[in-house]
Amino acid sequence: MHTATMSKERYVAAIEVSSSKIMAVVGKVTDDDGHVEVIATEQERGVEGVRYGIVQNLEETSMRITRILERLERKPAIAPRTITSAFVGLSGRSLRSICTTVSQTLPADTEITQEILDRLHRQALDTDIDSSLTVVDAIPRTYRVGKYDTQSPKGSVGNDITATYDLIVCRPEMRRNLTKTLTDKAQLEIKGFVVTALSAAQVILSSEEKRQGCMLVDMGAETTTVTIYKNGHLSYFATLPMGGRNITRDITSLNVLEEKAEDIKVTSGNAMAHDSQSSLNFGGLKMSEVSNIIVARAEEIVANIIEQITYAGLKESDLPGGIVCIGGGAKLNGILDLLANKTGLAVRRGNLPTYITVSDTRAPISEVLQAISILYGGATNSTDECLEVVENQDLPVTGTGHPDDPAPSPDKPAKKRPKWYEKMRDRMANAFGSNEDDSDLL
Repeated sequence: MHTATMSKERYVAAIEVSSSKIMAVVGKVTDDDGHVEVIATEQERGVEGVRYGIVQNLEETSMRITRILERLERKPAIAPRTITSAFVGLSGRSLRSICTTVSQTLPADTEITQEILDRLHRQALDTDIDSSLTVVDAIPRTYRVGKYDTQSPKGSVGNDITATYDLIVCRPEMRRNLTKTLTDKAQLEIKGFVVTALSAAQVILSSEEKRQGCMLVDMGAETTTVTIYKNGHLSYFATLPMGGRNITRDITSLNVLEEKAEDIKVTSGNAMAHDSQSSLNFGGLKMSEVSNIIVARAEEIVANIIEQITYAGLKESDLPGGIVCIGGGAKLNGILDLLANKTGLAVRRGNLPTYITVSDTRAPISEVLQAISILYGGATNSTDECLEVVENQDLPVTGTGHPDDPAPSPDKPAKKRPKWYEKMRDRMANAFGSNEDDSDLL
């Protein structure tokens, strides 16, 4: 008789901190088949303490994250577990790639081992770069063993090996301020930082698209990230300091508040210019004026996206896999059509693969896609758990009670304060008792 083996499941959490929202997701990861089920999502919008991907107000951001975690921990899919750690996404204006090449001379007819590849990777991470930047990761592009190029060098034999890497770099404030916010203030352990754009490409782009050549565009509120893949590997990565909020703020020049401008953009805006000018009004505004503003800024954003192909040393014809778009800015009517018309390439929206399912469907997939990508990227590169079940414990006897008090029942342990209560208590104490100096904030 054979005993069925149960699949091992892990609970993993991820947090995306961006200029438009803070999103947290919790998922169950099945290790034997790589399936991820997203069981809970929570977010807060209208974040003022984050600019271009860098946390500038630690207190506001940490309070929002704490509230999100409290709401998640009260969900039936999570309770009685508590979220003790999370993988955290990195995205922002300073993130980009720098190409570097490293090499090692080897004894005659040396077989390339994982140890040699690890040494090359460490050598790439130690590359001297601009002192205003820090290296986040080194992504291998291609290897050369002896006279032959390869993308799978392990097991090859040669006298030397050369590797080309894409160094992923950013301003040190990006990681430092996230650490201060999450670890120091929200008391949440960071299991690891995940580059959002790269994890999104891992989830959304197929291996065929990467081999053919394709571009992934993440249009955010204040930044637009462009990653280009060719021959199966990353070829280019850059972040543009422009996004959907630029269009919204342009509309405010018509003497409307930003909230109303955003509503006009979402409900009536279109990135494509029309042959005939509309005479309609929207809340007292001429739609022809609104259209001119939206089209002008949308064309500027699209022109900058397309220019990245040239910066990568490629042409549109080198990307038969087309362009895949994600992010809130990609929801603007006509923006994908504009991109397709300007490049002649196929343009589609990014979707989740079948091995990732979402059981918490309150938020549209387009809003949680990046956070889910962070979750998947962290879970596939680690075997850690992010949630734990806190056992109820008896409180120690510290004195004699009133003679009329009922005796404690041995079968009913004293109730333990939930973790969110303890976090809030600590935060209140810090708020009124801390003299922390935040003068090093941006």
